[in-house]
Amino acid sequence: MMKKIFILILFISTGLFAQKSDRYDKIKALKTAHLTEKLALTTNEAEKFWPIYNEYDSKMHALRKIEHKEIFYKLKNGIENMSDADANTLIDQALDIETKELQYRKDLIKSLRKVIPAKKVIGLRKAEDEFKRELLHRYRDKRPAKKE
Repeated sequence: MMKKIFILILFISTGLFAQKSDRYDKIKALKTAHLTEKLALTTNEAEKFWPIYNEYDSKMHALRKIEHKEIFYKLKNGIENMSDADANTLIDQALDIETKELQYRKDLIKSLRKVIPAKKVIGLRKAEDEFKRELLHRYRDKRPAKKE
C-alpha cells in the first residue's frame, strides 16, 4: 500500500515541478515519502525520526545556500581572474562547509541511534542516495533534448 501511495505521489508531482518557488517543498515531500517507505518506519519511529531528520535537512539546506552564494557564484566568473588570496579564502570556505556537513551528519546519527534501530540508521544513507539518483534521472528526462 505504501509503495502505491509513493508511486502515486511521484506521478502527481511530476507535473508540479514546473514552478520553481515550490520546488524545494515538493522535493521534500517526495523525499519524505521515499525515506519513510525505504526505511519502513513504524508510526512510533516516524514520530521520533522526522523532527530530528527535518532539523538536519534544514541545516544542510542552509549550508547549500551558503555554498552556492559564497563559492559557486565566485567560481562562475572563472578562476583565471582570481587572486591566490581569493582562491585560498574560497578553499577555506569550502573546507569549513564540508566540516559543518560532517558534524551535522554525526549529530544526526547520534540522535537517530536513540530513536530507530541501527540498521535503519545505516539504511538511511542508502535511501538518501537512491532518492538523489531518482531525482537526477527525473531531471534529465524532463530536460529538452539538445539540438545538434
